[in-house]
Amino acid sequence: MSIVKTVLIGLTASTMVVLVYGQTDIEMTDDCLGCLCEASTRCNTSMGCQYDSEKVCGPFLISTPYWIDAGKPVLNEKDDPRAENAYNNCVHDYTCSVKTIRNYMAKYGKDCNGDGVIDCDDFARLHMFGYPDCSKPYKPIFNRRFSYCINNAIFY
Repeated sequence: MSIVKTVLIGLTASTMVVLVYGQTDIEMTDDCLGCLCEASTRCNTSMGCQYDSEKVCGPFLISTPYWIDAGKPVLNEKDDPRAENAYNNCVHDYTCSVKTIRNYMAKYGKDCNGDGVIDCDDFARLHMFGYPDCSKPYKPIFNRRFSYCINNAIFY
């Protein structure tokens, strides 16, 4: 018989993190997602693709490797993630993009800023920079939008 020990390690207006024997069960709230969308593109759902160091698309600016790491979510259960347009269709759809982000955070969630709590700031850093580089500082425009949204409780 095993005993499951659960420890609450962080509770903020943005998210709650629970550790179970070292496993992080992370839930990214709708509020946090709204601010991430606002900071990424002002939540422009008609956003096409941009090219920086890589191609990123949709209102959350999701790259192909990110989508693949998130398990290749599709618009509906009948869609084939191997289809040529599966990535494009998903990242241009708000709901599918959210599923992609939640999957990615559940897989890679960690304390990126070193404050001892996994919260919305960590999720935003993971989203922007990926798992290995999530301790980097935000770009100024993203930082302004994200901070304003979080600090003023402007959620979508």
